[in-house]
Amino acid sequence: MLSELRAVRYVTPLREGGSLPGLVEARGGPDGGVRGLWVAKFTGAAQGRKALVAEVVAGGLARRLLAGERLRVPELATVEVDPALALGEPDERVQQLVRASAGTNLGMAFVSRALGFDPLAFPVDPLTAGRVLWFDALIGNVDRSWRNPNLLVRDGDLWLIDHGASLIFHHNWRTAAASVDKPYDAEGHALLRFAPDLAAADAALASRVTEELLREVLADVPEVWLADEPGFGSAEAVREAYTAQLAARVGGAREWLPEVAS
Repeated sequence: MLSELRAVRYVTPLREGGSLPGLVEARGGPDGGVRGLWVAKFTGAAQGRKALVAEVVAGGLARRLLAGERLRVPELATVEVDPALALGEPDERVQQLVRASAGTNLGMAFVSRALGFDPLAFPVDPLTAGRVLWFDALIGNVDRSWRNPNLLVRDGDLWLIDHGASLIFHHNWRTAAASVDKPYDAEGHALLRFAPDLAAADAALASRVTEELLREVLADVPEVWLADEPGFGSAEAVREAYTAQLAARVGGAREWLPEVAS
């Protein structure tokens, strides 16, 4: 279950991404104390709430499948946002975004002292590269290119961030079933140069992606982000659709796995 936090101070916008996330200070937990700095991703951004759903699903899967030696995934939390939060922010775009995002938003724990991933300065072994590429192929992540790897490095560990551009199928549920076996285009993937061992990754990870695990991950998605989804009668029905889609993808012939040079 995601921690429930409340943003108490808007620190600064992060302008690297198109969705204009912001760094906020948040409080929460049993004692309501300060929980540090979080990267807030807003429901009012152009990508909307589905980008946040993708972050929670992909982040939850990554944490359960990949997190461990050398691979890390930032903690996620819900962050309640008051529209008055950005009154002191001079950028009118930021003010409009925060006002449009009142209520439940997404927080990603800020990874301090981290550097952006540079493949020339931080080599990745084939097993690790294979697991990241396998995971990206499963979720259809189109945003892990050498131009924009969405990877951070801190103390020798590789951190996976920003998965809002994954799960493309949920933008059109009517055609989702037809995309279950859609091949993943790995050309330009940030870790392709490290000869990722996809066979080893598939052997280690595929059997772990069960319906039980997927339902556990989907349970973390706030109901308010799933409400009123066209074609579904309830948030639970939407969760089951995600579960069925991903279970079918991993349970089939896995024709979506890219072919890479060893």
